[in-house]
Amino acid sequence: MKQPFASEAVKAAFDTVERDAREGLLTLRALIFKTAARLPEVGALQEALRWGQPAYLTPETKSGSTLRLGVPKTGGFALYAHCQTDIISSFVSTFPGQDQIDGNRAILFDDLSQIDPARHGLLIRHALTYHL
Repeated sequence: MKQPFASEAVKAAFDTVERDAREGLLTLRALIFKTAARLPEVGALQEALRWGQPAYLTPETKSGSTLRLGVPKTGGFALYAHCQTDIISSFVSTFPGQDQIDGNRAILFDDLSQIDPARHGLLIRHALTYHL
């Protein structure tokens, strides 16, 4: 089931992105919602804009750390986690050398085929349950 956008502003944030990157971002968005649906302890997921980027929060339970989706200056698309958490570093230590990493803040993708629902789903799960 396709998740409707939370607002026209969020939809517009996706619509302004180049087609290939948009496909990747929408695939990550679907994975975030799918992962959240399997985690009743995180409560309702909120989709909003943060720094002009689609962001995913757990305001009901405050169980998670914010995830954002965006397009880095280098191109492609990215899944961002809060840089003052260990979400990215834990992911990298679990799956060393398997992804392009931007410091402690993002997983970078060049194309849709690089998204691994199982592996990246674990990162999303960690973010959504970070404070539990």
